[in-house]
Amino acid sequence: MMNELRMQQTEILIGDGTSVRLVYDEDADILELFFGDNGPARGIELTDQIILRLDREARRAVSLTLLHFSILSEQTVYGPRSWRIDSLERMPDALREVVLRVLTTLPVSQFLKLTQLQTGAAQFVPVAYVDAQRIVAYA
Repeated sequence: MMNELRMQQTEILIGDGTSVRLVYDEDADILELFFGDNGPARGIELTDQIILRLDREARRAVSLTLLHFSILSEQTVYGPRSWRIDSLERMPDALREVVLRVLTTLPVSQFLKLTQLQTGAAQFVPVAYVDAQRIVAYA
């Protein structure tokens, strides 16, 4: 899939009208997605490879950084590679609520999908995967 991703920088409009700028650094294998106007934001490390920059006052995503994008976007025998979002459990309730809303709505949900893994009768672990096919389509 990385062979298909040739962009260095491109700008698109997604379904809700948000302007999204995608910047890929091939040498570092980092894809950054900037949503609308840049502004002050707090960085939240969702995983070691996925960082969400969040404007808490406006309750919106400013950017999403995907480190090691080629690994994050790999397809496995069972589908896209998924990553545990353990950091949600350590967040204060108010922040977790904002982060979950941002992750499950546009523009972030266009590129990063959130789901859960059932590990026991009533135990669930949040996991996410990158919708690499959608990103490559914009290349």
